Amino acid sequence: MIELAQTMFDIYALALPRGLAFGNQPPVGAWQSEDGQSFGAVTRNDDSGLHGVLVRRRRVDQVWETVCDDPDVGDLESARTLVETLLVEGAEPAPMPTESTPRPALYDVGDRVPSTVFRSLTMPAHYVAAWILNQLYLSLPAPDRNWSSDCQTANFHTRLWEAQLLASFREQGLLVTQPRPSPDFRIENRRGGMAWVEAVTANPTVPYDHVNAGQSRPPADTEELLAGPAAVRFAKTIGNKLERRYDLLDHVAGTPFAIALADFHAGGSMMWSREALITYLYGRVAMAVEVDGGRQAQVRDISHLLGDAAFPAGLFRNADHAELSAIIFTNACSVAKLSRVGVSAGAATNGLRLVRMGKFFDRREDALEGIPFLLDITSDAYRSLWPQGYEPWSAELEVFHNPFARRPLPFELLPEASHWAELDGELLGSSFYETSILWSRTLIQPADEPMPDLRDFTGTGDDEAV
Repeated sequence: MIELAQTMFDIYALALPRGLAFGNQPPVGAWQSEDGQSFGAVTRNDDSGLHGVLVRRRRVDQVWETVCDDPDVGDLESARTLVETLLVEGAEPAPMPTESTPRPALYDVGDRVPSTVFRSLTMPAHYVAAWILNQLYLSLPAPDRNWSSDCQTANFHTRLWEAQLLASFREQGLLVTQPRPSPDFRIENRRGGMAWVEAVTANPTVPYDHVNAGQSRPPADTEELLAGPAAVRFAKTIGNKLERRYDLLDHVAGTPFAIALADFHAGGSMMWSREALITYLYGRVAMAVEVDGGRQAQVRDISHLLGDAAFPAGLFRNADHAELSAIIFTNACSVAKLSRVGVSAGAATNGLRLVRMGKFFDRREDALEGIPFLLDITSDAYRSLWPQGYEPWSAELEVFHNPFARRPLPFELLPEASHWAELDGELLGSSFYETSILWSRTLIQPADEPMPDLRDFTGTGDDEAV
């Protein structure tokens, strides 16, 4: 058997019901079989000191199945010997569960015409992202029967967002299940906190080619940027989900309910649309104005968004939608995110370099702009931004809480996300990670080319420029 690196174990462990949460039985070593079809870990109970064994094997459809889970094997040597016995190269695949059918292979498009963005995963620059997306698909508890075909065709980004959510939830140690067709996820922590989460993407009114369309430019007018088309698109997207009244379903009633939102309404719009979401949710426009020769932030309330439809602003300004506990959001749902997590965790780049540029959140009270950065994904400077030594799935995850929620989403349910909530009329934030990134773009280039500088980046968006 071959020793399994911690970073690779972390990827495989996302297929466990509670992901990276092991309670008082943490792993102390991990290995995989020579053929990579099985992996195992030795655990140690913090209280008794006894060692246990967890071994998983691929089924015929490549989904991981547990073949041994014994928390009380005994001493370390006995546990390691048992793992070695079970990690046999060429072993038969784990049996399919009763009354289940093999999961369709994500790479098998059959007679379907794959989208340009799905086809782009076959590019060498995207091999890491393609492998990780497949691992996340195989880790989903119960994806619907159309998941793979949707991902291959017109609904790639919706399925990408679901996969990324799974990784973000299980990275934080949540029990993630899909017991009903909707909402998409039921999440629960060890303390009994739980919620239902429905994933949705803000899509364009007219479909565009996400690979070749280029990057959109944000509106030049600040008010248009904050309360214009992006805010309207968010209002329509969230409104469509609210009309389905998930909160009235028997299994959802009486529990917190959140909508998880990612933005694809224009090329690269996720880089500049975040503030438009805040404007829509809380009905406030924050602008930098000149005061006594200096720039200061000025916040004012608005009642409606711009445009002929005059959508009301301030979804969270009253109790009209108390059934919605929170909006979960990211500005980094992208193929680039998959690549960065994998490469920063040690995946081979095969002669390529990934460079990320953007702006860090500036935590100073009087800050009006972010702090520019440009870093090689494999550099110590980049990896040291995160306590685990590689980019976490939850790094850009934000939770915007509804102050009028009938059943609030517990903050501790998503401990590694950034949280925003109103206190005495002021929107206050808290973060788990010291580093927060306002927006970014990722460049993939040959490793022997010189490092770019900030001026070499054109366009916008959290997407990969190859």
